[in-house]
Amino acid sequence: MSYQLSAVVADAELLREETRELDHAVLGELRQDFALLPVTPQLVLELTGTPPDYTTDEPGPEQPFLLIISPTLTEILGRWSLRGPVAYVEAEFAGGAGHQAAAVWLDGTLAWGPRFDATFDGPRPDWPINAALVELGVEPGRWIDPFAELGLHVERSTEGWLAHGRRGLSADYWDELADEWESRQ
Repeated sequence: MSYQLSAVVADAELLREETRELDHAVLGELRQDFALLPVTPQLVLELTGTPPDYTTDEPGPEQPFLLIISPTLTEILGRWSLRGPVAYVEAEFAGGAGHQAAAVWLDGTLAWGPRFDATFDGPRPDWPINAALVELGVEPGRWIDPFAELGLHVERSTEGWLAHGRRGLSADYWDELADEWESRQ
């Protein structure tokens, strides 16, 4: 089973305010009053005025993201972070192999990361996306880690999150469907 994600994660109200005028911004509702903004080529073009650039090499510690974060995009994420922490996260997995990377902006500057991992041999809290989510203020809960706590496992791709957001679904949507199905049995 594959998983692919390219997104900005932040406080839901912060993202609503910063993206309300954008044609290509679709927010996916997460738990704990966070939201996810799928980062698509159309969104990058709308935000920066230039098409996105992607690395042709495999991502790694030196170039952790497939999306090359342009100076203009860095400036935008920094500006958004004046209202609260903002994370850019990427993940790509297929057949158990893959990578994830994350960075966090706060008070106008890159404050944490970027961090990259493709081995996942360290503790789960140290994985880049989990650690970035803790930097955002995600609180522990009943789920295995911050990634699941917010509901980032609900959709398997950036495109899935676009559909999720367009339909106005919550991160608990699938749990609610399962509960409803069980109550009918």
